[in-house]
Amino acid sequence: WLQSLLAVLLTLAGLYVIGRIATHVVGERLIRFVDSVMEQIPLAKAIYGNTKKLLANLQRPPGQKFDRVVLIEFPRPGMKAVGFVTAEMQDERSGEKLVTVFVPTTPNPTSGFLEVVPFKDVVVTGWRVEEAMQYIISGGAGFPEKIPYRSGEET
Repeated sequence: WLQSLLAVLLTLAGLYVIGRIATHVVGERLIRFVDSVMEQIPLAKAIYGNTKKLLANLQRPPGQKFDRVVLIEFPRPGMKAVGFVTAEMQDERSGEKLVTVFVPTTPNPTSGFLEVVPFKDVVVTGWRVEEAMQYIISGGAGFPEKIPYRSGEET
């Protein structure tokens, strides 16, 4: 029975090692191949490249860009949309602080709108990016019960 147990454990360990090698070596080559094919197709190059950058930004750890989930007035005054702060800047004339906010669409958050908004008009929600993505993809179903709606009510 010891020999059978050892054979099973060695087989499982061997399959694990083969799986890791296949994932890292073959998987990375496959990804590089798809990237190079997409780079050759003019329209696909723009869409694929920008979608890849967006997804990379969404996966960054807190403290880097895309770390703040906000509400902004969009598409018209009185309505709020969930967005992600992607950059901060200043108005060259007034010196007012501005933020660039990416407002993803539901249910496909890889597309959306890019808005430049005065920081004073942004409502910081305190949500994590994962919570906001869940909210956006689900179409707002069942989450959350309370949100800060007006500027100055940051959480």
